[in-house]
Amino acid sequence: MKSPDFDYVRPDSLAEVFEMLKNHDGRAQLLAGGQSLMAIMNLRMADPELLIDINGLPGMRSIEKQGDRIRIGALVTHRELLESPVVAECVPLLSQAVPYVAHVAIRNKGTIGGSLALADPAAEYPAVAQALGATIIAASPAGERRIQAADYFLGFYQTALQPEEVLLAVEFPVAAPGQHFVFCELARRHGDFAMVGLAAAITLSGASVQAASFAFCAVAGYPQLASTAMAGMVGKKLDSAQILAAQEALETDLTPNGDLQANAATKIHLARVLLGRALEQMRVQP
Repeated sequence: MKSPDFDYVRPDSLAEVFEMLKNHDGRAQLLAGGQSLMAIMNLRMADPELLIDINGLPGMRSIEKQGDRIRIGALVTHRELLESPVVAECVPLLSQAVPYVAHVAIRNKGTIGGSLALADPAAEYPAVAQALGATIIAASPAGERRIQAADYFLGFYQTALQPEEVLLAVEFPVAAPGQHFVFCELARRHGDFAMVGLAAAITLSGASVQAASFAFCAVAGYPQLASTAMAGMVGKKLDSAQILAAQEALETDLTPNGDLQANAATKIHLARVLLGRALEQMRVQP
């Protein structure tokens, strides 16, 4: 199947993009890497009358450390994230997640902004953003707006982005001493959509947990924080008993619906397995 007919433009400025979005009143679609969009259009699940290619816009391809934050432009590709020493050092959870994103050909072209704008519930970057408390930066004719990850993901392919807004960048906090990170997921084959995925971060002081953040993908319509499991670990020693308690708390935190990848009971089981693996790995990290 092929997509419906559409027009194509490649503007040079955000002002042009805003004007085009306004003139087409919901019938225009932004094009970055296009690795999801073109497939969706070919399946006739989307039929924009205009594709606005934003790859010519300046200032959206950089990775910059700004104090205690890392700002990543929306047009930075998966491959560029994987190869960035700044990302590896300052946002190791994101660096760990990249190899799970589809396949090499898609990683060469797909972008972090495209992933966050689409907000596929099985995608890796939304879970990382949720776990780390990232800030999504959007622009409109009224100026820039900063949206916390907790307020950005609203539901199944739904975000807080407004129709007139363009996702410019995302900011992540720089990893601090004592923090440990693990990203892991289970899929039928490497590169397939995850049956369940986990972005996990904890802060240790000695053997005691000072903070914990567990964000699961592919268990709900948006990346799901395991709030009870997280709260139950704070102030406790990271040992086998606490790991088991955190796993058991997932029965309260997660209420997944079955999908083509796995039924609800299997997803809960896999979530417990991933959390156990992640915490055991963190326990032995230097």
